[in-house]
Amino acid sequence: MTAQAPARIESTRTIATCMHGIPTRDADGLALHDAAASAWTDVFGEISALGFTAVELADSHLRIADADAARTADIFAAANEAGIVIPSVHVQRRSILMPGAQAENLDYAHRTIDAAARLGIGVFSTGLHRPLTQAQKSALWFWLEPGEPDAADPEAWDLAVRGFRELGEHAQSVGMRMSLEMYEDTLLGTADSAVSLVEQIGVPAVGLNPDVGNLVRLHRTIEDWREVYAKTLPYANYWHLKNYIRDEAGDGSWHSAVPSTLEGGLINYRQVIKDAIALGYDGVFLMEHYGGDSLGVCRTNAQYTAAVLDSLVGSSVTPLEVSP
Repeated sequence: MTAQAPARIESTRTIATCMHGIPTRDADGLALHDAAASAWTDVFGEISALGFTAVELADSHLRIADADAARTADIFAAANEAGIVIPSVHVQRRSILMPGAQAENLDYAHRTIDAAARLGIGVFSTGLHRPLTQAQKSALWFWLEPGEPDAADPEAWDLAVRGFRELGEHAQSVGMRMSLEMYEDTLLGTADSAVSLVEQIGVPAVGLNPDVGNLVRLHRTIEDWREVYAKTLPYANYWHLKNYIRDEAGDGSWHSAVPSTLEGGLINYRQVIKDAIALGYDGVFLMEHYGGDSLGVCRTNAQYTAAVLDSLVGSSVTPLEVSP
């Protein structure tokens, strides 16, 4: 009997997958960023075969700001041929606060916005997390080791506000929204700090990516995930969804967390998604997972998310407009 491809993940809203399950280099060490467009045909074919119709393009896999325009067009044509749209581009670990690289990273972000606009991408997602340290690269899970923290001083805060305001105004001028990802030990590392930063940036196109999974997985005392979402969801305009099984001692002497499905972890995503829709959330639901069969878990999570969304009878939220 011939195996059938999984059914398409149907929803009235955009559900996309991350590319964590796609290797960034081939067996010969060639970076996917430098690979021929034909390699991307296989990538999008695999994603499509799992039922996805949308994918987040992270610069871990393709730096559209640095790629040849003709080749990038061929890559996007391959996505279109596979029935895949790219609603968002995610710039990671290129913090505009990183010492010695502030101007370079700000320029890179601007060039990414320009390239994304030319390609019809609607969301520019970024944050303040920095490149992984050697200790993080060597750990079983990189979040078990601390990264480089942001300075907790007015100068760093003002620099972040000015830089993100500049980028947000740029994104807004080309019809894009910009989303800032929550991440530990950065100025986007707590609910209050993240909300305050967006409010002080003061650009309508700039909102939050309330990726609370980044905080739940930490082996330390954390904010209550319910309180974090209550504060941040009103500012959300893009969303990485992932979950972790978490346990900890009552006296705070130890903490543990491992990746899980959305349904099986600490965060009650059925309730959080309902809360987000009630607040008017109209952005992408981006499935994200670390470890194991990442794409397979993302498919499971996408099916769960679609079912939750479909259960919200009478919702009048308009899905995000995306271009192929």
